[in-house]
Amino acid sequence: MALVSDRFRDLRARGECALIPFITAGDPDLGTTAAALRVLDQNGADFIELGVPYSDPLADGPVIQAAATRALNHGVTLDAVLGMVKALQPPLQAPLILFTYYNPILNRGIDQFMADLAAAGIAGLVVPDLPLEEVDALLAGAAAANIDVTLLVAPTSPPDRIAAIAAQAQGFVYLVSVTGVTGVRSELQGRVKDLIDNLKQSTDKPVGVGFGVSDPDQAQQLKAWGADGVIVGSAFVKRLAADTPEIALKTIADFCQSLKAALV
Repeated sequence: MALVSDRFRDLRARGECALIPFITAGDPDLGTTAAALRVLDQNGADFIELGVPYSDPLADGPVIQAAATRALNHGVTLDAVLGMVKALQPPLQAPLILFTYYNPILNRGIDQFMADLAAAGIAGLVVPDLPLEEVDALLAGAAAANIDVTLLVAPTSPPDRIAAIAAQAQGFVYLVSVTGVTGVRSELQGRVKDLIDNLKQSTDKPVGVGFGVSDPDQAQQLKAWGADGVIVGSAFVKRLAADTPEIALKTIADFCQSLKAALV
């Protein structure tokens, strides 16, 4: 299993900006999720962020919230998601990053949670509701399981907090490009360039930018502004839910290719 940090190192050596699609596990069903993971892996994804459906997704906008609700209504659980990932054959080339809120981790226990992720082949973890002040135990458990924990920087974070988050983040630093929740935006805010610049003054770790990225032009703009990775979520989730699985899988394959072409 390739570490997130190792893959970013390889991409930097080639001068590429990473494409990181996000999909919600279990929407419309876990079989389609497994197929979507393979499709993304084969069509330009450098990493794939996989969201575990959760009943109170505070960081997620309406598209991803609706996807999580549908998955929960179908009975999708964390164990089912990890089982699906573990059963993927052949294994994915793109490292998988699990996106989950902190309550499921606490309920299972940090060490057991990390062990279960490692056994399933998960390489990284994003926990959007975990504050910096409470991250030490999670980082220790993740280190024992060889999993990179990515921390988020908000656009409202002051410089000293940005530096502190960047110092603790593993794999890459996740820069939230907007104040608010996830969702497709028609254009990027100009201040994102300043946020990337400020973050790069605090760390030499890769910077991935997400929340609101929806098309190849925006992805290319983020690369030009210095981003090392671009996370695209709602635009993939929306396409995957828009039609039959067969048509939707072809749609996300084409979309993934177009995004990656903008980042090479």
